[in-house]
Amino acid sequence: MSSSARKFLRLLDANLEKPFLVVGMLLMIGIITYQTVYRYSITELLALLDGPRFSAWLGSFLPVGRIRETVSHYVGLSVWSEELSRYIFIWISYLAIPLAIRQRSNIRVDIIYDRLPPRVQGLSWIVVDLCLLILSVFVFTEGVEHISMQLAMPQVTAALRIPYAIPYLILPLGFGLMTLRALEDLVRQLRDSSWRDALAGAAFTALLFAPVLLFDDLNAIALLFGYFVVLLLIGVPIAFSLGIAALMTVVGAGTLPVSYIASVAFTSIDNFPIMAIPFFIAAGVFMGAGGLSRRLLSLADELVGGLAGGMALASIATCMFFAAISGSGPATVAAIGTLTIPAMVERGYDKLFAAAVVAAAGAIGVMIPPSNPFVVYGVAGQASVGKLFLAGITPGILTGLALMATAYVIARKNGWRGEARPRSLKTVGRAVWEAKWALLVPVIVLGGIYGGLMTPTEAAAIAAMYGLLVGLFVYRELSLASLWKCCVESAQTSAVIIMLMAMATIFGNVMTLEQVPERIAAAILDLTSNKIAILLLINVLLLWVGTFMEALAAIVILTPILLPLVTKVGVDPIHFGVIMVVNLAIGFVTPPVGVNLFVACGITKQKIELVSRAAVPFILTMLVILLLVTYWPSLSLFLL
Repeated sequence: MSSSARKFLRLLDANLEKPFLVVGMLLMIGIITYQTVYRYSITELLALLDGPRFSAWLGSFLPVGRIRETVSHYVGLSVWSEELSRYIFIWISYLAIPLAIRQRSNIRVDIIYDRLPPRVQGLSWIVVDLCLLILSVFVFTEGVEHISMQLAMPQVTAALRIPYAIPYLILPLGFGLMTLRALEDLVRQLRDSSWRDALAGAAFTALLFAPVLLFDDLNAIALLFGYFVVLLLIGVPIAFSLGIAALMTVVGAGTLPVSYIASVAFTSIDNFPIMAIPFFIAAGVFMGAGGLSRRLLSLADELVGGLAGGMALASIATCMFFAAISGSGPATVAAIGTLTIPAMVERGYDKLFAAAVVAAAGAIGVMIPPSNPFVVYGVAGQASVGKLFLAGITPGILTGLALMATAYVIARKNGWRGEARPRSLKTVGRAVWEAKWALLVPVIVLGGIYGGLMTPTEAAAIAAMYGLLVGLFVYRELSLASLWKCCVESAQTSAVIIMLMAMATIFGNVMTLEQVPERIAAAILDLTSNKIAILLLINVLLLWVGTFMEALAAIVILTPILLPLVTKVGVDPIHFGVIMVVNLAIGFVTPPVGVNLFVACGITKQKIELVSRAAVPFILTMLVILLLVTYWPSLSLFLL
C-alpha cells in the first residue's frame, strides 16, 4: 500500500464519525427552528382568523371557514419534524461515543488512576477497553436481533411512516463502531505494554466477571452496586459502568430479559426534552467562538471594572451573563477564563487568585437558566424544566453577587485596583450596544419559554441557531472551519451526557424493580424523620459525591434514590432540584474531580492543589449560599 493511501486511511479513521455529527447537529437545529417558527406563524394566523373584526372583514369577500380549515390542516404537517429530529439526535449521540472512546474523553472517576504508576495505568486501560468491548458487543448483537425482528414483523413510525428498523439501525451501527474504537484503543495499549501486563489485564477482567458466569441466582442488589463501584474505581467510564452493572445483574440474577437493555438504550433517549442538552451546549459553543463572550466581558468591565478587583468582578459578572447562554460550568470557564485570566494577570492580580475566581464563577453556569443539570434533573425526576429554570434564577444571581463581594474583599486587601480610565453613561451605552446581540439571548430563551411561545427544547434550538447566525453573519468571527469544530465539540460533549442518561435509565429500572429507593428511604426515616437533619445529611452526601463524580452523572444516579425520600418529608421536588444543582455546582470547584478547576489550571498552567487552595474563600461563600437555598425554600420558589 502506498504512503498516500495509508495517509488517506489514517485520515478517514480519525474523522470517520465527524461529518455525520456536523450534518446531524446542523439538521437538528434547523428542523426544530423550522418547527418552532412554523407552528408560531400558523398559531398566530389562526388567532387572527378567530378575531371577530378581522373575520367579519375578511368574510365579506372570502370564505373564512374554508381558510381556517385549510390552515388547521397545515398545522399537522410539521409533526414529522419532531420525530425526525429525535431520530437524528439518537443517531448522532451514539455516533459520537466511538469518537469519545478513541479520544478517551468519556466521563470517568480518576481518583485511583491518577495515583497509579505509569505501568499500572497502562494495565488499567487494558481492563477498561475489555469492559467497553463487553457492553458494546452485547448491545451490537442485541441490536442486530432487534433489527431482524423488525424486518420479520414490520412496523412504521407514527409521523414519518418509515419502518422502525431504520431508526433502530443505530444500535448495531453505533455500538459496532464503539466495538471497533475500543478494539483500536486496546491494540494501541497492547503495543505499549508487555505481554505480562496484557495477560494480567485479561486475567483480571476474567476474574471480575467470573461470578456471573459460574453462579446462578445471585443477589441482585449486591451485583448491581458491587459491579458499579468496582468498575468506577478501576476507571471504566461512568456510562459504561452503569450499563455493565445492569447487564451483569440481569444475567446473574435474572431480573429482566437481556434483550431489554438494548431496547431501552434506544427508547430512553427517544425523548424530546432531552434534546435541549445538545442545543444549549451548541448555543454556548457557537457564541463563545463567535465573539459574544468577548463583548460581554467589555460590558462587564465598563460596569464594575473601576472598583477594587475590577477585572475579577467583571469576570464574575461576565460568567453570570454567559451562564444565561451556555448552561454549562466548564464551558463558561473556558469561554470567559481564556479572556479574563490573562487580563487579570496583566493587571497585577495573583495568577492563582485569577484562576480561582473564574473557576468558582463558572459554577454559576449551571444555576442561572438555561442549565443542562436542570434539564437532566427534570427528565430524571419528572419535574417541569421551565419551573426549574425559574427556581434557579435567584440562587444563581445571589451566588454571583456573593462571589463578587468575596473577590472585592480579597482584592482590596491585596491592593489590586481596578483599571483607572474614564467611564460614563456614554461608554456604558456603547458597550451595551456592542453586546446587544449577546444580551438578547436570555430574552429570547426565557421570554420564549415563559411567554408560552416555545418549549425549553425549542428555545434551546432557537438559541443555537441565533448564535450560529450572529457568529457567521453579524460579528463574522465564526468561520466554516471553526463551525465544523464547534459542531463536533457540541455533539461529542452532549453525547457523553446522553449515553450516561441512557445507561442510568437501565440501571435505575433495575433499582426500582429491587425497591432500592424505598429501602434507602425507609432506612433513613428509621434513623431520623426530622426534615432539617435529612436535608443536612443529603447535603453532606452530595458535597462528598461532588468531589469525585461529575454533576450530571450524580444527578442521573442519585435522583431516583433521593427524590422519593425528600418528598416523604415534605420537600418540593422543584426546590430539591435546586438544592441538588447548587450542591453539585460546588463540586465543580472541589478537587480531585473539580472540572472547573481543571479548565482554569489548563489556562494558567498551575497545579490543581494550588488553585484549590486559592478557591477556599469562594467555596466557603458558596456553602453559605447552599445553606440559604436549602433551608429557605421561598428563595428559590417565589418566582413560580
